[in-house]
Amino acid sequence: MSIAPSLIGLIVGVSMLEASGFFVLVSEWLSPVCRWAGIPSEVVPLGLMRPVTGSGSFALLNSLLEQHGADSLIGKTASVMAGSTETTFYAVTVYYGAVGLKKTGYTVPAALAADITGMLLAAWTVRLL
Repeated sequence: MSIAPSLIGLIVGVSMLEASGFFVLVSEWLSPVCRWAGIPSEVVPLGLMRPVTGSGSFALLNSLLEQHGADSLIGKTASVMAGSTETTFYAVTVYYGAVGLKKTGYTVPAALAADITGMLLAAWTVRLL
């Protein structure tokens, strides 16, 4: 019960971001950079959503697999990307909330750097192999 307010706040925030079209807008802005980096533009929303919500990102992964197929470059990249990253904000909310920590220090920047690295290496590894 002690972490319920943090979880409720996270769920409401993610729902608001999804409903507002924020993820779509940011993915449109980032798609030229991602194309340059070798990441298919179709997986950019998955990359943005994965650190925030697990269930939302897996629903998006399922949609990508249905549209493009599991054996396509997009399907493979999305699958490896989903398996190589973490729901950073959910994990920080749950674990830090459970022990009552208010300041995350360098946890969030380090975890997001690891997520970005996982996303880039997922795309590059799929293209390489």
